[in-house]
Amino acid sequence: MLCRREEHARALNDEGLRVSGRHDFTAELKAATDPAALPDAELAIIATKTTELDAAASRLTGHWPDAAVMTVQNGLGAEEIVGRHGDWKLVSAVTFMSGTRHADTHVEYILDTETWLGPYGDTPQALVDEIAALLVESELKARAFADLRPAQWSKLIFNSTVNTVAALTGLPHDPHFAERDRVEQLGHLVHGLMDEGKRVAEAAGIELHEDPWEMNVLATRRGSRHYPSMLEDVEAHRPTEVDQITGALVREAERLGVDVPLQTAMWRLVKAREASYATD
Repeated sequence: MLCRREEHARALNDEGLRVSGRHDFTAELKAATDPAALPDAELAIIATKTTELDAAASRLTGHWPDAAVMTVQNGLGAEEIVGRHGDWKLVSAVTFMSGTRHADTHVEYILDTETWLGPYGDTPQALVDEIAALLVESELKARAFADLRPAQWSKLIFNSTVNTVAALTGLPHDPHFAERDRVEQLGHLVHGLMDEGKRVAEAAGIELHEDPWEMNVLATRRGSRHYPSMLEDVEAHRPTEVDQITGALVREAERLGVDVPLQTAMWRLVKAREASYATD
């Protein structure tokens, strides 16, 4: 594991990484803050937030030239950012797995859901299939695609809506997001935001893998109160990924000539919420 902080690396080397929740085990691993201190990798998974992606990828420059690098970020454009720092074989991925970090050495695994992955550029499909099979063999859920964009856009629209609504309302992703029986209910806003996103995807020639509204409804029926990452960031007064998620969708809409007033308003409101940290 490549860590940002020396104390994190030391704790992982001393104690291992405990995973609780859906599974319960402790894994021994080698951790360091310098890639040169780690064995050569066949596969590097960059799972940072998009706000830290460029900095994380820059640390890999000059290391592991024969490795495949898999991006697991929300939004659009992660592959281009990583590709600026090395000539690795790139694999695009988005994941619906989530957990709660309790300590540097303890993560609670909560949402046991799929990771979707596909080749980027000249990366062979066989490599993507091998990585997906490895994840499944590890008792995780994964699905390989020949073209990830339909799945990537499904999650982009879902995330751009659910994350911003949660960040601005303080609500976890719960049944409020799907309720449309009365005119004042939140589900109307969620549905309208997702409709805008679907119009952008259509203009981009993307046939969505899954309908974001149906994804939303199914998720609210699971019975768990999932806290989207943007809500956690706002509550902790951290920068959010709104520029890379909602901002990416709005920029694509502008490029394609699609009007998205609701998504634009949500982007601006979350940016204003970030600005409010300085006044608290």
